[in-house]
Amino acid sequence: MALFGKTKADVDASEKKTLGRGVFRKCDACNVTLRAEDFTSNHEVCPACGHHYQLSGEAWVELLADPGSFVELDTGILAKDPLAFTDEKRYPDRLAASRKKTGLEDAMLVGEATLIGRPIQLGTFLFRFMGGSMGSVVGEKITRMLERGAEKRQPVVLLTASGGARMQEGALSLMQMAKTVAALRRLRDVNAPFVSVLLNPTTGGVAASFALLGDINIAEPRALIGFAGPRVIENTIRQKLPEGFQRAEFLLEHGMVDVIAERQEMRATIARFLSHLLD
Repeated sequence: MALFGKTKADVDASEKKTLGRGVFRKCDACNVTLRAEDFTSNHEVCPACGHHYQLSGEAWVELLADPGSFVELDTGILAKDPLAFTDEKRYPDRLAASRKKTGLEDAMLVGEATLIGRPIQLGTFLFRFMGGSMGSVVGEKITRMLERGAEKRQPVVLLTASGGARMQEGALSLMQMAKTVAALRRLRDVNAPFVSVLLNPTTGGVAASFALLGDINIAEPRALIGFAGPRVIENTIRQKLPEGFQRAEFLLEHGMVDVIAERQEMRATIARFLSHLLD
């Protein structure tokens, strides 16, 4: 029997598809279909193959900080448009659209917390805001966090996931590379450790400045870490790059990172390194 041009079988199939939407999820890496809540409860890691999907900055704070210990700082700092930059959109319009879509002020979340009872300064990029790009606001928040760490002689833990410097702010964005590295030096002067956690992706000006300057550099499995992307490099040098180039495992083999940690082990891994450095 046809129902408005569709057979009953078509309607039943459509209803099943609708019912399944959002309930089940297929892993892009292993093609196994599991319940969506299996990914969520496993911190966005595929239970079947261990593929790490991107985890929000807020979820990282919940994963790492002791329950109820995180206090967000440096809120209310908003980007301006001193260059009157326009590409497909005016920069203020692009910022407004990103704020409306994400509910965020910018691409960085910083604050104070404890990790297994130890006071730390904790920061994380918010990739969903303009690809985690680093403009003047992101650079300012990182700088203030590093300076607080130096003032209080507390370790700083920073999780990076970024496409690099924000092109809409031009040289003002590039200045954040030097600004943050200078603040990192002040942290080092008081012997407070900097733990850099490299997530997928960590690229551009973020990778070329503070991200790989940790006293300990920890990477997630298969994270893309580097300045320019592999395709850009291949097109520039006209050569095929080695298998796995710029992935965390390649960087570990070549001494650019110290350890690769599964997401479920990240909290314990950071705590262990802080214990070695401070106790």
